[in-house]
Amino acid sequence: MGAQLRVYRQKIRSAQTTKKITRAMELIAASRIQKAKARVEASTPYATAITRAVSAVATHSNTDHPLLTEAETVTRAAVVIFTSDRGLAGAFNSQVLREAEELSELLRAEGKDVVYYLVGRKAQGYFAFRQRASERVWLGDTENPGFETAKEIAEAVLERFARPADEGGAQEIHLVYNRLVSMVSQVPEVHRLLPLQVVEGVADPAEGPSPLYEFEPDPDAVLDQLLPAYIESRIFNALLASAAAKHAATQKAMKSASDNADTLIRDYTRLANNARQAEITQQISEIVGGADALSS
Repeated sequence: MGAQLRVYRQKIRSAQTTKKITRAMELIAASRIQKAKARVEASTPYATAITRAVSAVATHSNTDHPLLTEAETVTRAAVVIFTSDRGLAGAFNSQVLREAEELSELLRAEGKDVVYYLVGRKAQGYFAFRQRASERVWLGDTENPGFETAKEIAEAVLERFARPADEGGAQEIHLVYNRLVSMVSQVPEVHRLLPLQVVEGVADPAEGPSPLYEFEPDPDAVLDQLLPAYIESRIFNALLASAAAKHAATQKAMKSASDNADTLIRDYTRLANNARQAEITQQISEIVGGADALSS
């Protein structure tokens, strides 16, 4: 009985130590998610404004810009996958990787080759374990993303999109990342980045006649300046959204771990009390039995 009681007490101490760690990580994630959400909200007005500007040029001009033109034959597509550098976030990484696999299967079914650009160590580890190739990997900037990382990703995908098909160019660029819906819900999002599908900023008939636009020096020159900035803003917004979703997933996972630790502590405390009571009962029985033997 004594050995069993020591085992239960050791398990209680282990669960208490684990609870301290998970509780601390839950509080850290809760403090970081507010900053991450604020960054996402701060980037939204700029993304909306530049989207409307691109929409205005694309809608009210007759130019055929390469980034707006659908290819007649699509032979290759690039997929940018946004994961985290660290784990302990529940299904955060697995669900975005599963969504990327489903997208890849769909693209291959359409007769397209798929190349990958990876963001985060979890995506890198996933591909390395399966011995699958990737074009480029960006590490160490998923917790608090910087705009320089978004700019590097934008330059890489633009270079791949502009390359001819016979030289390995991709005619489509897709983004796969997690989007924060609420503190308990993070859903994977798939967005086709190139060719651009601009839908915001189109005039609503209920708002009256459309305004007249004049472009200086010309629509092609305006798009040459706007489109790279637009792509950078969309990628940066995906980085920020993924970071916010990751902090929320970490908070949720650590809260669940803390609750499980409480359950373990309660169960092992009950078992330890039962073992202690059984030990006391056995000792009393031995004392009474010895006393009876001496008296007889």
